[in-house]
Amino acid sequence: MKKVRSSRRHHAGNIGEDCCVLCRLSDDDPAMFGEKVTVKEPKLTVHYFCLLTSCGVYQRGTDTEGVFGFLVKDIKQEMRRSARLTCCSCKKKGACVGCYVSSCRKTVHFPCGRKKKFISQFSDLFPSYCPDHSPTQSLCVTSDLSLPQACSVCLDAIDPVLSFSVLKCPCCHASWFHRECVQRQAHSAGLFFFRCTLCSNKESFQEEMLRMGIYIPERDASWELEANAYSELLEVYNQCDAAACLCTDGPTHSAKTGWFEVIRCRLCGSRGTHRKCSGLKLHTRDWACSGCTQATDGKASLVASPPNAPRRSLLSKRHLSPIHSSISCKRPSFPVTAGSPEELLLALAPQLRPLTVQVEVSGYQALFAGLDLVQRPDFDPTCTLSVRSDNPPPHSLGGGQAARQHFLELLVQQVQDSAVFEGPDGSKNLALDYQALREDLYFDVGCLLALSLLHGGPPVSFFSRGLFQCLFNHPPNRPLTVAHMTPDAHFTRLVSRIQEAESLDSLKEAMTSSWEFLELAGCNRPVRSLEEREALVEDLVSFSLITRMQLPLQRFREGLQTLGVFDQVQLFPSVFYGVFCEAAGRLTAQTLGQLFIINLSEEEEKLDKETPVVTFWRHLLLECEVGRSSISLQDLLLFATGAEELPVTGLLRPPSISFLHPFRSSSPGVEEMGGSGEEEWRGGLFPQSEPSSKHLLLPVSSSYQSFKSCMEQAVSHHVHLLPTER
Repeated sequence: MKKVRSSRRHHAGNIGEDCCVLCRLSDDDPAMFGEKVTVKEPKLTVHYFCLLTSCGVYQRGTDTEGVFGFLVKDIKQEMRRSARLTCCSCKKKGACVGCYVSSCRKTVHFPCGRKKKFISQFSDLFPSYCPDHSPTQSLCVTSDLSLPQACSVCLDAIDPVLSFSVLKCPCCHASWFHRECVQRQAHSAGLFFFRCTLCSNKESFQEEMLRMGIYIPERDASWELEANAYSELLEVYNQCDAAACLCTDGPTHSAKTGWFEVIRCRLCGSRGTHRKCSGLKLHTRDWACSGCTQATDGKASLVASPPNAPRRSLLSKRHLSPIHSSISCKRPSFPVTAGSPEELLLALAPQLRPLTVQVEVSGYQALFAGLDLVQRPDFDPTCTLSVRSDNPPPHSLGGGQAARQHFLELLVQQVQDSAVFEGPDGSKNLALDYQALREDLYFDVGCLLALSLLHGGPPVSFFSRGLFQCLFNHPPNRPLTVAHMTPDAHFTRLVSRIQEAESLDSLKEAMTSSWEFLELAGCNRPVRSLEEREALVEDLVSFSLITRMQLPLQRFREGLQTLGVFDQVQLFPSVFYGVFCEAAGRLTAQTLGQLFIINLSEEEEKLDKETPVVTFWRHLLLECEVGRSSISLQDLLLFATGAEELPVTGLLRPPSISFLHPFRSSSPGVEEMGGSGEEEWRGGLFPQSEPSSKHLLLPVSSSYQSFKSCMEQAVSHHVHLLPTER
């Protein structure tokens, strides 16, 4: 035994300090081998892909422990396991990657597997397949198909034969590429920008590339992560564009103060003027160019100075980076699936810390209190919200949780009614509001909605389909239409008139009457046939909803990035569509019944009495749903949990039910009511609720009518008749 151990130590000692302990190579190519990580104590170097594809090691720690969640002791155990296995390529020991097919015994080092045409899938359980069992692609043969002659990534010549080294796009079938090229493209583009280079398909393309063994890192694109990559965007416009510049030093001269200081347009920032040249007052700071004045329908409020409003620079705004990991997870018990909105938001909840931040609400001014919170210089989104109001909700049974829930419900409603949005209730678009831009309200409102979702607030439910598509590109690759625009808005009426033109003459007439709008949108072009109408309408809609709204959309997205909410929605837009765009579903007896955990007694005598009460409870829920009771399902939910509706994240602590048993006359002083005393009523006991702990105590009654009467009186009394303070 000593000789064996000695030989193993000698074998391990042959590995250089900069060599991976699993594949024995020192190569450092993150795109092909994953990040190369060295642990100082104990001295250990390993490739990330070698860890992901190894058969005997899993992430049992957090992402900050060991090597991306792989514990050092587990890596050493995998070294010992693989030391007995021979690589079928290089014939050396240490083969840690095996074919996923149970009947196949082929094992390789990860780099050797690439040479032997092994395919490793970086999803689910991270399986690897040998050439005999690996997935393949099929050629879509059509009459008009011309096989490509060049790789669509590197543009070098390519042999148009599908193989391990040559892959193709599953959507357009015209984009073919080398495996190494598309792997390097995925490493550079990241999850949010990796798509087909020809047809730009994203979802189907990424799914196929994962199946064929391409690793897609869960992070932003490399060009987005580069420091100061867009620093030139911070350069300000500094030239007078007045038709007749009066400055003797020329239009490019800008004094620090006075008549010849260049004032930039407050809406676009790409036009400027000297105060003297445009007839402005000496201390004027707010000015809008003619193009932006036309774009905002000439509303004077958009260029007027806000009364004594504090000014905040967009550049000084704190950047709340989403807290998410760029590391893929290899955890066998949690496969990567879309799940429900509740599960996806709960995955972000661990970022919230027990440390609380106080929110002071005056009356019903929830939005004002929320803006005051996120605009604090020391605001930390990971702190748990603690709400204090001088006008608490009428159902203050749940203490702090009920106050916070009531605050979040008011907040979402007041955000919907704010100047940041326009359109009918339940189908809001972003509005272009100058004062909101100056005060950066788009960022603040996005941040508040993200906080509301993670702190148990109600569904947003008021986004229009057009706004959701502009933010998250869902449904993907579909053009926006007039139906996505805000109804009865000025621009909507102009575009609708052009769309409804039935002849070339009526189309030209509509364009002539809207020439200022067309000029602003860059679409004032000659039209020679009615067939050009659809392309013109599509361009105008795109200008109205996207081009004109670029800055509000950008800041709103950055606000939603708080705690990683935007990224989570962008990954699974179809799952979250109902949270942002559809009204909350009606509460049903089945939903409420499945919400509670029923705790039955272990004593047989009590169990016999509690079992019928469970049936009474479910029957009462059905009667509440169909209107045969004086209380509603919302009343029961409020009585038991302190919440008026189920939050998007669900109830973090599942509510429970236990039972109140009457006193036994033979044992005075002994309480048999689940731990608390209660007076007996004629037909039975009144139910009790503990909203802070989500616990409901049901009275044990001999008949359904007695049970129903007790429940109705108690719930009505607590929900509708209690004073605001206990």
